[in-house]
Amino acid sequence: MARRRRGAAGRDEEFTFVSPVVKYLLFIFNFIFWIISLVMVSIGVYARMMKHAEAALACLSVDPAIMLLVVGILMFIITFCGCVGSLRENICLLQTFCVCLTLIFILQLAAGILGFVFSDKARNKVTEVIDRAIVHYRDDIDLQNLIDFGQREFGCCGGVTYTDWSKNMYFSCKNDNPSRERCSVPFSCCILSKDKVVINTMCGQGMQELEFAEAGGHIHTNGCIDKLVNWIHSNLFLLGGIALGLAIPQLVGILLSQILINQIKDQIELQNYNQNHRSDPWS
Repeated sequence: MARRRRGAAGRDEEFTFVSPVVKYLLFIFNFIFWIISLVMVSIGVYARMMKHAEAALACLSVDPAIMLLVVGILMFIITFCGCVGSLRENICLLQTFCVCLTLIFILQLAAGILGFVFSDKARNKVTEVIDRAIVHYRDDIDLQNLIDFGQREFGCCGGVTYTDWSKNMYFSCKNDNPSRERCSVPFSCCILSKDKVVINTMCGQGMQELEFAEAGGHIHTNGCIDKLVNWIHSNLFLLGGIALGLAIPQLVGILLSQILINQIKDQIELQNYNQNHRSDPWS
């Protein structure tokens, strides 16, 4: 009888509430995003090393490389907590991972709601960001490529209108501006004809001196902000799908981590129970 009870106690000690499926699924989930974060940080560091120090200090607020670095480092820390916490069954690290994901999800949700409710203020903020980007257009090659890509894709020029490029010191229309690009706009503003064999890369020369209708025959005169707003309104389902695609991994991570935390707590209670009853003569 005593032998049977001892056997039952041995089986209780071998039993575990922690599911290997949940544990290693959470680890693989975090490990994938941990690798992605390393790639993002590597690209960001490489981009910063390729730039001049003065350019780095001039436009930190609109530098894509800095944004990539910040997001990559934040993602690296969070996923590292998830990886180690799931492997080591560490409740503290898992709770840190879960809380961080929850805060990020809430901030994203709040930003989306506030952006929708205060659309005018959000528009003004976007205008300020674009104006700063125009000012530093020639200071940062990554920023320059990003602006050129946006203007080509949306068929626009400047923030509100093409004359916004006068805010840049190289394209300024001031009489004392010695730049050869005075009163011009970037090549990405130009309306390109597919049947032309030779492309005129100087097509934006002196366009700010022309009237709106006359300039419209050579360049895109409408600003990128209105184009961006119209694109958002016409692609709400696409943006909703992207937002859902970003939210699902976060919710999955929160759910898995919370399940694993509860399983670890149950396992700790079982171990404490077994330890407290080892001295029981009937076990």
